[in-house]
Amino acid sequence: MVSPVTRRVGVLTSGGDAQGMNAAVRAVARAGIRFGAEVFAIHEGYQGAVDGGDGISALGWEDVGGIQHRGGTVIGTARCAAFRERAGRKQAAYHLAAQGIDRLVVVGGDGSLTGANLLSTEWPQFLAELAADGVLPADIVATHPTLHIAGIVGSIDNDMVGTDMTIGTDSAMHRIVEALDAISSTAASHQRTFVVEVMGRRCGYLALTAAIAGGADFALIPEAPPGDGWEEELCESLRRARERGRRESIVVVAEGARDRSGEPITADRICAVLEERLGEQARVTILGHVQRGGSPSAFDRSMATMMGYDAVDQVLTAGPNDGAQLVGVHRNRVRRVPLMRAVQENQAVARMVDEGHYEQALAARGDSYADLFGLLRALSHPRTTLPADPKRIAVLHAGGLAPGMNAAVRAVTLLGSDAGHEILGVDGGFTGLCDGRLRTLTPRDVDGWAGLGGAELGSRRGVLAPEQLYAVARAVDTHRIDALLVVGGLDGYESAQRIVRERGRYPSLDIPVVCVPATIDNNLPGTELTVGADTALNAIVEAIDRIKQSALAAHRCFVIEVMGRECGYLTLMSALSAGAERAYLPEDDLTLTDLAADVRSMTQRFRDGHGLFLAIRAEGAHPYYTTDVLARIFEAEADDLYDVRQAVLGHVQQGGNPSPFDRVLAARLAADAVAAVSAALGAGRSDAVAIGLDNGEIARTPLRRVDDLVDWARRRPRDQWWLRLRRVMRDLAEPAVGTRHTP
Repeated sequence: MVSPVTRRVGVLTSGGDAQGMNAAVRAVARAGIRFGAEVFAIHEGYQGAVDGGDGISALGWEDVGGIQHRGGTVIGTARCAAFRERAGRKQAAYHLAAQGIDRLVVVGGDGSLTGANLLSTEWPQFLAELAADGVLPADIVATHPTLHIAGIVGSIDNDMVGTDMTIGTDSAMHRIVEALDAISSTAASHQRTFVVEVMGRRCGYLALTAAIAGGADFALIPEAPPGDGWEEELCESLRRARERGRRESIVVVAEGARDRSGEPITADRICAVLEERLGEQARVTILGHVQRGGSPSAFDRSMATMMGYDAVDQVLTAGPNDGAQLVGVHRNRVRRVPLMRAVQENQAVARMVDEGHYEQALAARGDSYADLFGLLRALSHPRTTLPADPKRIAVLHAGGLAPGMNAAVRAVTLLGSDAGHEILGVDGGFTGLCDGRLRTLTPRDVDGWAGLGGAELGSRRGVLAPEQLYAVARAVDTHRIDALLVVGGLDGYESAQRIVRERGRYPSLDIPVVCVPATIDNNLPGTELTVGADTALNAIVEAIDRIKQSALAAHRCFVIEVMGRECGYLTLMSALSAGAERAYLPEDDLTLTDLAADVRSMTQRFRDGHGLFLAIRAEGAHPYYTTDVLARIFEAEADDLYDVRQAVLGHVQQGGNPSPFDRVLAARLAADAVAAVSAALGAGRSDAVAIGLDNGEIARTPLRRVDDLVDWARRRPRDQWWLRLRRVMRDLAEPAVGTRHTP
């Protein structure tokens, strides 16, 4: 990794605050200490560097303990006018160099990152001038010739090129969708229209994804302004929704939305249009800074942690000629790109929007962004008139409940209807199919399902038995089923495989079969993420936050058991997000020697005055070292230093409404599932595939390849991308020997 020679790293948060910044600060501080560096907080953004003195202070290991769950930034942020001037930046360089800080991690927007790059460029000249003036000793100038910069984007707008997501975006989505869910219920009660304004001056990501997740009727974003006559298109959209039985109408507008002539489309302007053309008085809700507030989501915590860890590695290993780097995420992996290239490309997109080059701006946001825009239009304007002889697609759930299953069925129904298919909902999974419990689903039937927890069609665990295949074939014939969509976990995949393998015995089973991954365990092949896993992870992290608060008044060890069977995804990611000291995974061997070392570490922590030790265990981690056994071992060695509590979170992880991410993921996967079925039916093929997310892109895996990708004995994929994060979690859990008292 990096040399153990002590170096000094500064970390600052600048510009607007974003949920998850504290997780990044924690990761920078602890990774720096872990790698043998000293870490300093620069308070109130660049203002702390300009002012010096108390504006720059050392960060110890425990100074950043327990801050991941807090909104905002504990080291403060501000917009510093003095730093925009050369004299201010020179003063900042003096204070940093005087402290021996020549490596800087900046968490902020493109303005903050541009300022960091400028300071890095001017650094050698500043130090030379300060030495010539006799302000800085020559040896300091010689030992700190370069200011190494790593930038992390903190912005709820998700408006930076070079990273798929920015810190705070997912949390802001949670705030927005929570508001949309609440507004939807009151709007439906009174059959009203609400216009909801969200943030996004030049980037409509929040408006676009919130509209998909919240089941809105219309969204207006800066990169894709509506053409002439948009007012009538909007009104017609709301009319059609009401005609198909929808009781409420919701329009989401980004604060930077404009029409083709460049005139702002405000919430008030939309209300005026609706009153004039529909005779309806719409209600306006401007969410404002509530989108920035509250505790960060699990994703924002884990993502910020990964980026902060990597940013420290970058500045500590950078060579003298290495330029400033932007540390972001791409397809679930941390990646680095030249900082100013990313900033310049991002500013170019903003200019495209301002200058009216909207098609270029939309394309510059990436293919997936444009796809989301098309997906929203298809979901909000489905065709409801079917052809005379439509293809009939049956959709069912299989396996354990996963939040987002309803969102997937809703999307299949809307998009399938739009494609001219008749959608048949199967009640009770494969058992219901065998019993012939099918009903036609229309867009009206699934209205409101996007944010609904549970599974309206029901679901059952268990694999389709060989003796049931005849009943399945009979149901296919009786109900004239042309294709089958299975939304579920490994039980569903295995059942679908059996159907495909028995086509020779039962010719009626020679139909397209498509699986959509839905399980909280995130243990399916051909996809990096499954519908339901994000919701479960957020439920776990929220529970851990409460558990940690309950331990504040006592010296306590908590052993928390989470679901996942023999896949440790939920365990590791919740440990990373919540800052646990230990994570016991099914993928890791666990011995008595390991537990003895854990006990020694735990008791030493409590002797040093710490009040909490948090261990998270997967339910399938070890057949003998169960949650109860671990708790008893820890308690037996407590020596009155601490007490031990255990918590089995249970089915709370499967309950609740799906998270915004799971709703959008369900819609994206369902869209490709419908496209796969439509293509197969159109070509007369009987394709059998599983839809998934591979490197961030939608992909299809032939069901015949599933056996090669799954460890069936342990019921998990052979390739688990997230296991590489074990090192990050361990490095940030406890300091290395000899660094416990680092200032």
